[in-house]
Amino acid sequence: MTVERAIRILAGTIVLASLALAQWVSAWFLLATVFVGANLLQSGFTRFCPAETVLRRFGIRGGCSAAPGADREVG
Repeated sequence: MTVERAIRILAGTIVLASLALAQWVSAWFLLATVFVGANLLQSGFTRFCPAETVLRRFGIRGGCSAAPGADREVG
């Protein structure tokens, strides 16, 4: 699994969990959804994502080396 895919899975899980918790527990759980959205927005502009740093420390590899055919030369 690549870092990019893991970040999408993590963000989607947090958003869905916070929506469910906001529905059944407290509306304050929507702050988690706001946090994830703000983090994705700022990482799109700055190319810095704290989740990426954490996932890389857990051993999840980057996206370029995992792409099919990335090790072949074009031309």
